Amino acid sequence: MHVLIFGGAGFVGLNIAQGLLERGHAVTIFDAAPLPSAAQRAFADHGERLRLITGDVTDARVVAAAVAGGCDAVVMGAAITAGPERDAADPERILAVNLLAQVPILQAARSAGVRRVINLSSAASYGASGQRYELLEETTPCEPVSLYAITKFASERVAARLSDLWQTDVISVRLSAVFGPFERGGGVRDTPSPQALIAACCARNESALLNEPGDKDWVYAVDVADAVCLLLEAETPQHTLYNISNAATFTAVAWGHAFAQGRPGFVCRLAQDGETPTVPVFAPNRGRLSTTRLAEEFGWHARFDCAASAEHFGRWFDQYGRD
Repeated sequence: MHVLIFGGAGFVGLNIAQGLLERGHAVTIFDAAPLPSAAQRAFADHGERLRLITGDVTDARVVAAAVAGGCDAVVMGAAITAGPERDAADPERILAVNLLAQVPILQAARSAGVRRVINLSSAASYGASGQRYELLEETTPCEPVSLYAITKFASERVAARLSDLWQTDVISVRLSAVFGPFERGGGVRDTPSPQALIAACCARNESALLNEPGDKDWVYAVDVADAVCLLLEAETPQHTLYNISNAATFTAVAWGHAFAQGRPGFVCRLAQDGETPTVPVFAPNRGRLSTTRLAEEFGWHARFDCAASAEHFGRWFDQYGRD
């Protein structure tokens, strides 16, 4: 299978690309940003099964040419994870990348006879509903608030409507709070995970001081990649929307403690009175995402809990992440 990943140089896209390559598939990464050095080194052994296209996802002509170049499936992952400041300053660009760019991709996929499209959405789609429900199922009503959340929810509905009208195969997945290999701040990502900020403190030989524990159903990016690969390979999935998350919650500070094991001198803890936090936890409290659909249909469960993800990421960090 040959999979074209829009936004493939983002950290979720890179994990999906790595998962596909390790399964023997071919991957084309389409992104305006270059492949980061860590990914260049990690993907070096995959040779001709990995292609790169530099382009703007809002350029419909370039998008159409990329799809027409030949692929079996498409992952729509290009997004601006905007905070309030960018919402206020540049709403047009957020809407253009997160939502409007979707239609030319779907049109091109339809014209080229692409077998399946996966739309990467977000738990942010639940919005204010996340404060009222302890367990968020795919059928839970959504009340998105931020432009990122609004565009993600709208992308699901647009994809579902066009898929129904055109009789094409499009699946949306709502990702919980993702962290893991290849994550980096800046650019299109205003709110990096506390795990990424903890690792950055370690790389700078600074203490990681969190402003709050950060209790959430964090999901490791490798688990996300596994679930997306499963849905790309499946013959006939029963649903057009799936949550991807962890069955259990844990705190970011507990993860930091686990990551710090075996790293003498590195400190990760909550900031005390009078101390300035070095790791802001951006993720607001919300209910946990239900993964019953994936579990019942495919037997899928996240493999990486707090300790396992810290151990796996620590090995990746020592090999690729310190830069």
